[in-house]
Amino acid sequence: MTAFDDLDEYLALPRATALVMSPDGTRLVLAQSVLDEKATAFTGALWEIDPAGHATARRLTHRVTGESNPAFTVEGDLLFTASRVDGEPASLWRLPAAGGEAAPVAGRKGGIATVHAATGADRIVATASVLGHQESDDERLREARDDAKVTAMLHTGFPVRYWDHDLGPDRPHLLSVGGNGELVDLTPGIRGALRDAQLDLAATGSFAVSTWVVSGPRASRRTTLVRIDLATGLRTPLVDDPTGDALHPVVSPDETRLAYLHDAASDPDTPPKATLRVLDFATGTTTVAAPGWDRLPTSIAWLPDGSGLVLTADDHGRAPIFVLRSGADRPDALTGGDEAYTDVRVAPDGTSLYALRASYRMPPHPVRISLTGPDAGTVTPLQAPTELPELPGRHTEITTTGADGTPLRGWLVLPHDASDRSPVPLLLWIHGGPMGSWNTWSWRWNPWLLVARGYAVLLPDPALSTGYGEEFVRRGWGRWGAEPYTDLMAITDEAVARTDVDADRTAVMGGSFGGYMANWVAGHTDRFRAVVTHAGLWALDQFTPTTDVAWYWQREMTPEMAVENSPHLFVADIVTPMLVIHGDKDYRVPIGEALRLWYELLDESGLPAEDDGTTVHRFLYFPSEGHWVLSPQHTKLWYRVVEAFLSEHVLGRPLELPEILG
Repeated sequence: MTAFDDLDEYLALPRATALVMSPDGTRLVLAQSVLDEKATAFTGALWEIDPAGHATARRLTHRVTGESNPAFTVEGDLLFTASRVDGEPASLWRLPAAGGEAAPVAGRKGGIATVHAATGADRIVATASVLGHQESDDERLREARDDAKVTAMLHTGFPVRYWDHDLGPDRPHLLSVGGNGELVDLTPGIRGALRDAQLDLAATGSFAVSTWVVSGPRASRRTTLVRIDLATGLRTPLVDDPTGDALHPVVSPDETRLAYLHDAASDPDTPPKATLRVLDFATGTTTVAAPGWDRLPTSIAWLPDGSGLVLTADDHGRAPIFVLRSGADRPDALTGGDEAYTDVRVAPDGTSLYALRASYRMPPHPVRISLTGPDAGTVTPLQAPTELPELPGRHTEITTTGADGTPLRGWLVLPHDASDRSPVPLLLWIHGGPMGSWNTWSWRWNPWLLVARGYAVLLPDPALSTGYGEEFVRRGWGRWGAEPYTDLMAITDEAVARTDVDADRTAVMGGSFGGYMANWVAGHTDRFRAVVTHAGLWALDQFTPTTDVAWYWQREMTPEMAVENSPHLFVADIVTPMLVIHGDKDYRVPIGEALRLWYELLDESGLPAEDDGTTVHRFLYFPSEGHWVLSPQHTKLWYRVVEAFLSEHVLGRPLELPEILG
């Protein structure tokens, strides 16, 4: 038995979420989330990790409400955000490097969102949502709204909501944190330009570079970069390119250059193209770094001497660490294997890196990677607070070719006892995005939970997936129902041809774009016994103007593309039982997609509702969840209902549903 055989044990597994390093490189702190005592929420805790790998991990914080957003000051004190009591907004706290108890630094009625500290000076800034023109207006206006029970918002632009929450009436501001906890508003009067800001502080603490969202014609939005003087709040535009968005700014150690990612705007015929760029502050000139590289960087960090950059990027179902030296046409891979790396921290002496490593064999855990010398690329696991969980099966890579001859690949995870004498049922699990990749561990989309119940799970990267070059994305651009679909069918054919997989017992499942593909598959083949669609797009002409980022999808989704690729136009051809899952707070794929799908399934599909109203289809609805089902008990119900639906239709064994569902 493993933790994946029991959902309660699975949810109780600790989860590493972030890794930070002190400016002098002597300390590492890991943020880890765990299930609370009621098993209804995850709370964070901070642990000290020995960079040398000798000492065991030491827990630093023990608040019932949990801690998050760890950051080190130049003196080595540890900053973090936490609530004094459950339900209150988060405040800023400091744990002294010399030891002792953590003490509050700054608090406000609207809470603190993120915290940032300079590595070479005593400078701390935070982001927080401010109601009114500036921070001094915030508390008064919040109390007035609370007293009057007012929740109304008056909008003058787009968007009005984002992922799972309404936008406004407060807006994110950048606040300077004084030594006495005084908060000074550095960005008064702004209108949402710092929403989801990606921010980097210069080492001296004199300025920050941040993403800055600006409005455009026809309710569009684009992202620029600005320099913000941290003493005066003076803003200076740095990168304002109408051809695309500027993202992930990273200031060089000597503060002379800025590395960032340029994401070229797409159109109906051209997918977005990301390039790594470097801006010289003195001359104002920008150069394209690694012009011969067609991967999409997911993180950027400077080497300590400024001689190059450390990058991560999707690459053939993995996400290695790369090093780009100045003047090189493309970066060199530092790490090999099947792993993916995040939270990469470069040691000040330039000899090693620290990161969280994960793959389908292991959840994220801290490691050290040698950066120089004969051992460059060697990965050494560090002592984490918890051991890695035992898995209920094995995984392998599966390859084939698409209808046009394009090489295709994916991961196949199987139970230990799958064999030619005992073939197991197959679940095709389609990733979201659509630009994404099955290349690392996921706590939310975890195939091992289904493997523990006897299924083989196929995790393919069809057309539109990242990590295979620009042309691989272009194959599926504006053609969602073409190459992405035929690629999925081709790699499924390869999987069911194995003697340890039962070709007669198969199902398909996906979320977001994967839910769209599940809907499309349902209307185009009867090869599967069951279809599970989570937060899936159904009617493309309806989706485009109602999603929270309508301007983005409008770039690709012309009326012609919507007609050619909309699953709802094939509802009459659906003859497979479907489980529809959706959250009412999903603003990325609005609930209207599921409501329309559900009605049309019962009214127009090849398996309509019976005369008495009963149906083989099911609709699992979460009124309080968004695009992803995140609360622990709802996650548990999600998997229980999915398991029961698959068992009934794939295995022919009905299971009793949780009594709590009514």
